[in-house]
Amino acid sequence: MTHHEVLIIGGGNAGISLAARLLLDGAQDVAIVESESTHRYRPLLNYVGAGEATMASLERPAGGVMPGGCTWVQDEVVSVDVDGPSVLMKSGRQIRSTTLVVATGLEEDWDATPGLAEAYAAGWAGSSFIVQTAPLVWPALQDLTEGRVVFSMPPEPAPCSATALKPLFMACDHWRRSTVLQNIDVHLVLPGPSPIAVPRADAVLEAELESYGITVHREAHVARLDDRSVQIATSGGDQVLDDVSYAHVIPHYRAPRWIAESDLAGDTAAGLVDVDALTLQHRRHPAIWSLGDVADLGIKPSGGALRKQVVVLAHNILTSDPSSFDQYDGYTVMPITVERHKLMLVEIDRDGQPQPSVPIIDLIRPRRTMWWVDRFVLPVVYFKRILRGKV
Repeated sequence: MTHHEVLIIGGGNAGISLAARLLLDGAQDVAIVESESTHRYRPLLNYVGAGEATMASLERPAGGVMPGGCTWVQDEVVSVDVDGPSVLMKSGRQIRSTTLVVATGLEEDWDATPGLAEAYAAGWAGSSFIVQTAPLVWPALQDLTEGRVVFSMPPEPAPCSATALKPLFMACDHWRRSTVLQNIDVHLVLPGPSPIAVPRADAVLEAELESYGITVHREAHVARLDDRSVQIATSGGDQVLDDVSYAHVIPHYRAPRWIAESDLAGDTAAGLVDVDALTLQHRRHPAIWSLGDVADLGIKPSGGALRKQVVVLAHNILTSDPSSFDQYDGYTVMPITVERHKLMLVEIDRDGQPQPSVPIIDLIRPRRTMWWVDRFVLPVVYFKRILRGKV
């Protein structure tokens, strides 16, 4: 049986940036389990879905972004022994560790929305959240001159659910510039009563929704897709939208089954890892930690949130005294493009209170400079700094 001091499950943003930070801080034996051979900067997928980025711009070979000195285990976990702690791989290999970190992210729950997978396969539905369909979204939307289009936001937990508004607003801006918006019946399905539950930001977003003439279905979810019809479930009953030209419907998300069916999970329906939201340590198994989308942290997950989680978790793993643990304040960030080249940046803590990184500038007010930073600067920072544990 192989053994590593620190074993990280997941080679996305969370896993790689944590491994890099641990190695910079003095860890000697860090391994990452990741089966994928391609690493993706996922925030750019929304720009792919709006015709403003290509898949090539967000993809790198996984081997090229693995931190120097880190062992890459190119395999897939199928079960975990929380007492080891150890994990069993798809290949049959077993790896034990002194410290185990779960950073898998979430996976799509296709069964939660009957007909969604079939609609994706048929081509009349898709989303920028899914790697396979992101390049197909813009070709389906850009040439529309009339018809009905449905967009949805996924319920939590989801990978930065607020960014589901990006392709909606960018498509509407394109249709308005092309003078066809008035001929397109646009619908948005929201899981809550307001877009993101941040009052100041919601005021801006509600004004944008009204300006584009979007019909908003609140406290609702897409219940079924079938033969170009979308069934929307609300507290007041179901509504069916027929003759849908395109449905940008995002799947529900949950933890991988091997997590949800183990003692790693808490009591959330999605099977999230049961950690202390402040220290990121598992509540019942002190050798196990978690961060990112799969951890039950009581926040709206985002890539920006990981920057603070990585700093806290790296410190806590390398600290033998629990009384000196750092604490994660729940910071998260929601970048939302409200038109083609204007973006608002919403930064809050766990309680929904503002936590701006640049207090002297109101980043909730949409700005062209913030769009430029989000589209061009942050991808460079991601590959050059974040994945190297330097941010």
